[in-house]
Amino acid sequence: MATNRIKQVHEFGQSIWLDFIDRPIMKSGKLQQMIDEDGLRGITSNPAIFEKSISGSADYDDDIRALAGQNKSNEDIFYGLAVKDIQQASDLFAPVYDDKVDGADGFVSLEVSPRLARDTEGTLSQARALWKEVGRPNVMIKIPGTAEGLPAIRQALADGININVTLLFSLERYEAVADAYISGLEDRVAAGQPIDQIASVASFFLSRIDTLIDPMLADKGLDDLKGEVAIASAKKAYEIYNRVFSSDRFAKLKEKGATPQRLLWASTGTKDPAFSDVKYVDALIGKDTVDTVPMETLDAYRDHGNPADRLEDDLDKATETLERIKQAGLDLPALMQQLEDEGIEKFNKPYDKLLQAIDKQVQQLTEA
Repeated sequence: MATNRIKQVHEFGQSIWLDFIDRPIMKSGKLQQMIDEDGLRGITSNPAIFEKSISGSADYDDDIRALAGQNKSNEDIFYGLAVKDIQQASDLFAPVYDDKVDGADGFVSLEVSPRLARDTEGTLSQARALWKEVGRPNVMIKIPGTAEGLPAIRQALADGININVTLLFSLERYEAVADAYISGLEDRVAAGQPIDQIASVASFFLSRIDTLIDPMLADKGLDDLKGEVAIASAKKAYEIYNRVFSSDRFAKLKEKGATPQRLLWASTGTKDPAFSDVKYVDALIGKDTVDTVPMETLDAYRDHGNPADRLEDDLDKATETLERIKQAGLDLPALMQQLEDEGIEKFNKPYDKLLQAIDKQVQQLTEA
């Protein structure tokens, strides 16, 4: 029997997580099958994923009816449904979490409301509430890596909450996130609390970078860089990761059991049909990283992926790519800020749509 290509990726030190969740995939046994056969090591969710799952399935009707009967708000109903799904997925991944082969795996991520992306205190409050409500050691609470999110990330980690920092585009912001992680652990040590069970990932969004920048490259005579900027940025982020987590500062925390905050590659589905549908997965396989992959990309990789350790290949080319972009007059920090702003909006829209769908289902189910 041929070696499973998805499972092979783990041999190079990278963990594959699934960027999708719904009840049918858990109820049917498909998720368990993917854990067993593909070596799937975690799962992530976001408002857009839940919007599709809840709006497109009758599996949630009984719970919606029950929660509506308790006079819950539409938002409380959503989180009631989501927490139940996250708990079930966390239990399925518990053996992966308990295995501890390569440190932090077996995690399931649940995001705070995208409406809180610019609200530090609101984010922290909801992160604490969701962490308590899910009540599983292998959950990660997703917090956007906005400027307002950074203090919430640091404090949540100091509280002992596992954090998936999401919506990262710029290298400058990623470095600030890594600092928030280390600072949060230092705060916890100063308070006399253990840090050996805390895990975190920093989720770097990829294909959206190329989707924004590629159309600008032709005007600058840089057609050869189409589809390359996101990968170059990811490789430079990995350089930062290696520098930060091999520092003397982190070594002190490592002595107390801390694990590095791994880089996670997100938005890895290829948007441009001119490129391979496994382009981003193949290019960024590397040690001590995570790739969260949409279902269709995962199926494609199982079929024709080409696993090999490539993350540290052509680092000079990555540096040159970003330098050429800068010399051409493209303001990468400003463009990355634009992507962050648009990313918040892209989560707010499905979130609002989700709450509207729940409202409609509440009316239909309570009238029935």
